Amino acid sequence: MADTADPKYLDKRTADRYLRSGQLDEKAYERHLKGLPDVAEKSVPVETLMLDDVQDDFEDDEDDIDDEEDEGGEDESDEGAASA
Repeated sequence: MADTADPKYLDKRTADRYLRSGQLDEKAYERHLKGLPDVAEKSVPVETLMLDDVQDDFEDDEDDIDDEEDEGGEDESDEGAASA
């Protein structure tokens, strides 16, 4: 294989597949990784909130009220149909 690897084989997500199939030389891949610059000083912390962490009780309460109203409405229509 050539000294430089084809960039499409160097994607972290697919490199293992290309290494197993022999399309990517392990030594060339290691050279590529070692040649990458260290950009750790450019990193910034990221804070995320998952939907479960957000107070969504209000939404749940609305759903419960809607369900109760739907259930009540069904009972009334069933009773009316039975008496008719």
